[in-house]
Amino acid sequence: MAQVITGRNPVLEALRAGHPIQKILLARNINRHSIIAEIVHLAQSRGIPVEYVPVETFREYSGTVRHQGVIAYAVVKAYCSLEDLFRISREKGEPPLYCILDGMEDPQNLGAILRTAEASGTHGIITRTRRAVGLTSAVARASAGAIEYLPVARVANIAQTIASLKENGIWVIGIDPSGREDYRRADFTVPMAIVVGAEGKGISELVKKRCDYLLSIPMRGKINSLNASVAAALVMYEAFHQRQIATHEAN
Repeated sequence: MAQVITGRNPVLEALRAGHPIQKILLARNINRHSIIAEIVHLAQSRGIPVEYVPVETFREYSGTVRHQGVIAYAVVKAYCSLEDLFRISREKGEPPLYCILDGMEDPQNLGAILRTAEASGTHGIITRTRRAVGLTSAVARASAGAIEYLPVARVANIAQTIASLKENGIWVIGIDPSGREDYRRADFTVPMAIVVGAEGKGISELVKKRCDYLLSIPMRGKINSLNASVAAALVMYEAFHQRQIATHEAN
């Protein structure tokens, strides 16, 4: 089954990452600047057909006006397993660091989280199969190409997955307004999985109970919660910061 990837940067990153592409559509009047030139060059070097079509037809192909005159048809990105994430962490020679998404439904938020996770050195994302957004073209656009580099495991049951993580020596913390401690007090240099809840719903009660502990993000304003992708970004970068310091001190 083909996956539609829209937008210049997402298509370019898919080509750079060696993602299998069936064909690429470009708007006939598209400006041949550096990104488009590189897309055409990479496609031609790999024998990928490039078709030029009227810009008016792009809405029919992409279902969105935010295509930037570029569409690629690719094989759907494969999800990895929990065991794959463990292997990736071992290969990196670092304590595991994962972000668990408990029912994330907004593709923009998922894409933003993928982008931040890849930039902050998080080893992978864990999401659930039901009542959650998958790796769609909208997610690919929002991730600005990060979807091609960051492994995503899809599991049937988050609570059971947390039990498996704990069996492998990984601490699990939930980010929730009910948490009594500031998230910056956590030790992110140990094997860690960070749980972020769904937009407007937060972490489910069962998943909260399975977490080792809950932490909150301090706020001074009148709004008592943050966008899910913003909350995830703050915590992942705190982990990145702590691990950088630990590595520097060890050297």
